[in-house]
Amino acid sequence: MAILTRRLQVLLDEERFSRLEDLARQRGTTVAVLVRDALDRTYRAGPAPDEAADRFLAREPLELGSWEESKREIEDSLMSRAQW
Repeated sequence: MAILTRRLQVLLDEERFSRLEDLARQRGTTVAVLVRDALDRTYRAGPAPDEAADRFLAREPLELGSWEESKREIEDSLMSRAQW
């Protein structure tokens, strides 16, 4: 776990703070932990999940050969395992 060395002051209205306090009480944690978790989820390091999905979908498709060839390879693999 990281050593916490920086302080941040955020002013909230009473309604928002009450919601955080209630949620922290329900989860058995502190408001500070809730805020840190929210920051981590919202501003995580690295690409956002939708960016990663876009890169994956933009890749060239894999050449797998014909269905008959793939099926034969799968069946051969299963048969060789069954003989163990």
